[in-house]
Amino acid sequence: MSNNDFLVLKNITKAFGKAVVIDNLDLTIKRGTMVTLLGPSGCGKTTVLRLVAGLESPTEGQIFIDGEDVTKSSIQNRDICIVFQSYALFPHMSIGDNVGYGLRMQGVGAEERKQRVKEALELVDLAGFEDRYVDQISGGQQQRVALARALILKPKVLLFDEPLSNLDANLRRSMREKIRELQQRLGITSLYVTHDQTEAFAVSDEVIVMHKGKIMQKAPAKELYLHPNSLFLANFMGESSIFNGQLNQNQVTVNGYQFSLPDAEKFGIANGECLVGIRPEAISLKTEGEPSQLCQIKSAIYMGNHWEIVATWGGQELMINANPDNFDENTQTAYVHLAEHGVFLLNKE
Repeated sequence: MSNNDFLVLKNITKAFGKAVVIDNLDLTIKRGTMVTLLGPSGCGKTTVLRLVAGLESPTEGQIFIDGEDVTKSSIQNRDICIVFQSYALFPHMSIGDNVGYGLRMQGVGAEERKQRVKEALELVDLAGFEDRYVDQISGGQQQRVALARALILKPKVLLFDEPLSNLDANLRRSMREKIRELQQRLGITSLYVTHDQTEAFAVSDEVIVMHKGKIMQKAPAKELYLHPNSLFLANFMGESSIFNGQLNQNQVTVNGYQFSLPDAEKFGIANGECLVGIRPEAISLKTEGEPSQLCQIKSAIYMGNHWEIVATWGGQELMINANPDNFDENTQTAYVHLAEHGVFLLNKE
């Protein structure tokens, strides 16, 4: 481990009886970064968070925080804090007492506690809220109180367990921006769990996609989306249409239509048969083209900033996002033109 490897899980397996939930997992999070565990329900991401927190013990393997083996340490001895989905605030306490609760448990004096509560509430834009109660503030404000309560303890590792699931869309957007801003400003090493791809992309330095207790891919958001390493990743990370194709150097052929893909070598695919993934935004529909590019429009739904189109091309369904200014809803046929951005290659499975 290097000095920059702050949170390390080595050969972690977790079984409940005969059911293996986490299967020989290795994970390293660099100091001061935020990494998100993303995946469908039941993939094991919350179990990993609970193992890091000390709420579960691994069946096999070791967990290190800042070089210290904490595998057998209790949650109280790991110097971590968790921001929960449910906020977990005390309704009978004032906001100030909620935020300062951890400090009181640590025996911090009243004057220092009062000052640090004030600073923590200022961090989350709730200055002056010390004397209010939980039922006097909104859901978004309650989540910020929960965040302040964690930040005030200045933990080595900050854990987020689906923290925005109970908020509406607008509040989720503002809260994820606040979480990311504070994490970067304070430099706290953080592990975030969510099933929401947009949320994961918005807050993370790197995203880890999990499936059936294994890490499928770990990378920055852009790389995950543009260069998925498996059919599972391609289908999980956004929408895509998958076609059989041929690769010859940087030339790709799909349904007889040949186009150039200059960064084809980045996918590590040998020349010959392959799978070609096409994101909806990679497609332009035009009135002219070769016969091999002709598609039939099955349906078109107006979504405000784009048309969501399902077409048939070469006997397969093709999902398309079309610019409202460049598409007539009465169109029945059109010619497919593919851009480089949003097309990816996979080995045939």
